[in-house]
Amino acid sequence: MWGRQREASMMYKRTSSRDRSSTFDVEETTALVQNGTEVENTNPSWKLSFPHVLVATLSSFLFGYHLGVVNEPLESISLDLGFNGNTLAEGLVVSMCLGGAFIGSTLSGWIADGVGRRRAFQLCALPMIIGASISATTRNLIGMLLGRFVVGTGMGLGPTVAALYVTEVSPPFVRGTYGAFIQIATCLGLMGSLLIGIPVKEIAGWWRICFWVSIVPAAILCLAMVFCAESPHWLYKKGRTAEAEAEFEKLLGGSHVKSSLAELSKLDRGDDGDIVKFEELLYGRHFRVVFIGSTLFALQQLSGINAIFYFSSSVFKSAGLSSGLANVFVGIANLLGSVVAMVLMDKLGRKALLQWSFFSMCQWLSKLLHQVLIYQALHLCTSLLVVC
Repeated sequence: MWGRQREASMMYKRTSSRDRSSTFDVEETTALVQNGTEVENTNPSWKLSFPHVLVATLSSFLFGYHLGVVNEPLESISLDLGFNGNTLAEGLVVSMCLGGAFIGSTLSGWIADGVGRRRAFQLCALPMIIGASISATTRNLIGMLLGRFVVGTGMGLGPTVAALYVTEVSPPFVRGTYGAFIQIATCLGLMGSLLIGIPVKEIAGWWRICFWVSIVPAAILCLAMVFCAESPHWLYKKGRTAEAEAEFEKLLGGSHVKSSLAELSKLDRGDDGDIVKFEELLYGRHFRVVFIGSTLFALQQLSGINAIFYFSSSVFKSAGLSSGLANVFVGIANLLGSVVAMVLMDKLGRKALLQWSFFSMCQWLSKLLHQVLIYQALHLCTSLLVVC
């Protein structure tokens, strides 16, 4: 016992004098030792936080669903609403939700910090319910565009808050795995929208059902968040320490509350002592991190995956393939990649997965480009032979 007290005392002496508040966690540990209570070193049970993470990923499921909900039914929608053959109108129906998502994602940080994570989820579910209802009942193009825009605001808010919430409520040893759930939920939402759109050719007005169906998970998200834990990080920053302790106990178990709160205290002091100005994100010390992260995300979008999700039915039909079956395989391929990332995330790390995934994409694109160049060369030679 004396050895443990001496070790804690030595830790106290090594503490920097410029920040006396940093002795909180050491004093807490010393108190636990003096009371004969062992500090919990084992990992908390992942089962406690899993239901809360599962509910949060419903927002990502809805994001994926609304991305692909007009893929298969687009032709039927254009026929019923009177803009068949108008490519501009069809493009607007597909992309209008992205305009709303831009607004939702821009405001997501302020909303999450202002009203809390749980209410932010409920606020993201509300426009998804309203917008889907407008799209399902509209009789003209304007109504469809309005509904898609309203849905988009919820799409922009939900996944951003989900990423923040999952990070804050999950134990560190499964944080990467839980983070992968967000992408898996998005893939499942895409697959769901593609599957439910298959009967649209046989059943008149089926595209309206596709929109009505999305209200169910949105309503579940809104109601289930009442029973989910609020983010202890947010509560602590608001000065509601007692509530943060209660939420930690709900998420991690009683034996991990004190250590988690001490860690949270250290993180909070680090945030206060290292204030980052917006200018530093553009040309300061944090520019490299921001540039790499933004570039990786931009390259992912520029790969054309979103165009596949939006117009794969039209592409496959023009190639003479069954769009329903082909869309299912697209969804399965996307889902398999996310599952592999989930399994390897906490084993190999983020950097290794990024390097291998982008390297594989580059290899595939180089082979595709090589084939295209060969085809163009053969086509040119054939043309020259015909001319001669």
